[in-house]
Amino acid sequence: MVESAYALYLLISLGMTVWVAHTLHSHGEVFLVECFGHNERLARSTNDLLVVGFYLINIGWILLTLEYGTEPATWTEVIKFVSSKVGLAVVVLGGMHFFNMHAIARFGRKVSDWLNEGRVQPA
Repeated sequence: MVESAYALYLLISLGMTVWVAHTLHSHGEVFLVECFGHNERLARSTNDLLVVGFYLINIGWILLTLEYGTEPATWTEVIKFVSSKVGLAVVVLGGMHFFNMHAIARFGRKVSDWLNEGRVQPA
């Protein structure tokens, strides 16, 4: 029973991580292009780096929290065990995502302006 709970937690959490990372990567570039002053190369690069960071933090969190909590003995406890672990991962990573979105929206144009300093602007 305990092994099933851990396997279920890993399956759901890792599957959700792959799905969310793919969705963020697919739809995030448009947002980043706008934030970085239409610098598509910078937006693409940042998008790729954000996905790598997302995977590292999320998978690390999932693996670190594997050992916490009381091991379930019944199917009801398995459901509580898995849902609390997955729920915590979703809340933490959702908060991290909104923090990143805020930071990119706030500082993206400043980065773009900094990178464009010294370049000759077309007349």
